[in-house]
Amino acid sequence: MDVISTTDQLGKNHLGFKPETLRRVPELSLNSYIEGTATDRQRFIDDFFHGIKDYGFIVLKDHPIPTPLLNSAYALLEQLFALPVDVKLKYALKEQGFQRGYTPFGQEHAKDSPVMDLKEFWHVGRDLPEGHRYQSIYPANVWPAELPEFRAVMSKIYRALDEAGKIMLESLTFPLDLPRDFFSNMMGEGNSILRLLHYPPIPAGVDPRCVRAAAHEDINLITVLVAATASGLELKDRDGTWLPIDSDPNSLIVDAGDMLSRLTNNVIPSTTHRVVNPDDGTNSARYSMPYFIHPNPDAMLTCLPSCVGEGAKYPPISAQDFLYQRLREIGLLK
Repeated sequence: MDVISTTDQLGKNHLGFKPETLRRVPELSLNSYIEGTATDRQRFIDDFFHGIKDYGFIVLKDHPIPTPLLNSAYALLEQLFALPVDVKLKYALKEQGFQRGYTPFGQEHAKDSPVMDLKEFWHVGRDLPEGHRYQSIYPANVWPAELPEFRAVMSKIYRALDEAGKIMLESLTFPLDLPRDFFSNMMGEGNSILRLLHYPPIPAGVDPRCVRAAAHEDINLITVLVAATASGLELKDRDGTWLPIDSDPNSLIVDAGDMLSRLTNNVIPSTTHRVVNPDDGTNSARYSMPYFIHPNPDAMLTCLPSCVGEGAKYPPISAQDFLYQRLREIGLLK
């Protein structure tokens, strides 16, 4: 697509067309920011900011995460969720809000949804050294003894997605008029989560209101999602239209969450999205790996000076308090 590169004030649309004409998620090259010329980097900065602001989702066609590593991770996902339910339940940490380990099928629901989502998942978090200041806040990871390669592979995926996320957030510091290290300082030791998702075939007799993931916004700063093994992801365009998100295998799909929306005073709105049930007659399983980038727990979500406009829409709140508030709303924490 033809994009007019610019670094004008916030809030204006700088694309070569109106936002309501956007009908395909913008596709960008992360490597153009990492390895490109000054012109390449500036174009990525402009396109990433205006794409995520005006559209909500970005597809990254190339990135530094090796395809063999992603393939190994998906193979392990299939093995993980094929384990017997009683085995998986050994790793369910309900008292800790399921922030690590296994979350059973039907446990989570979208905010204000009357029915549960049709999914099960596993959470991998940040490993901390003994005596770390956040050790009392972050639950320790749990690893399935039945899959000896699981820890090494998922730890590599975690670190790779964390680094990719830092690079993307760094690119936002330029249009938001922030120090280049603003987001890396905010999320350098953040409570970021790698969610390993399994949407099984839809069970017979399920409540017809249930879908794989009801319409929702993510809690965090941004989400970096490795393209799933099957279709079903849809975003709600700024005009209210639901659009399917289809991308090549091993692409990264990026969306904005509630925490970034609060920081930017809705200059970058959080993106409503859902995962619909299959309608192709196959009723096949679906696997995906979203990486939710969170700030450090004591980071304050305070309106950025460049986004105040006519006044801040939200009061300041710590990242930890906001996370717990939202976990209660979706049924993962009492």
